Amino acid sequence: MRHLEWEGLGVKVDGRFLHHLRFADDIVLITPNIVQAERMLAEFDNACGKIGLRLNLTKTMFMKNGLMPDAPFTLNGKNISECSSYFMKNGLLPDAPFTLNGKNISECSSYVIYVGKSTR
Repeated sequence: MRHLEWEGLGVKVDGRFLHHLRFADDIVLITPNIVQAERMLAEFDNACGKIGLRLNLTKTMFMKNGLMPDAPFTLNGKNISECSSYFMKNGLLPDAPFTLNGKNISECSSYVIYVGKSTR
């Protein structure tokens, strides 16, 4: 993640760009549009491949806010499944939507991509 050139990408929250959240082996990419979402997912997939990991596309999903038109979301020609909600199960807190400073992240962004666990 440190080597990806994502400065200025993502959504601006409290004056800072937020483009991903991580917890254990879960990663969530947060973007304002489908073009940026596909670019970030492809770059992340490429970075994983360089260290011998690959994304599990059956566990990778995207969620968009209701203002965005229906459009296919793909990675390397494969469709990514759409979901209407996602809760991170971390074992420490009850299931809760993604929030930052009391703001629901899905309300701040157009696309949220949950990247499934990487596998060898």
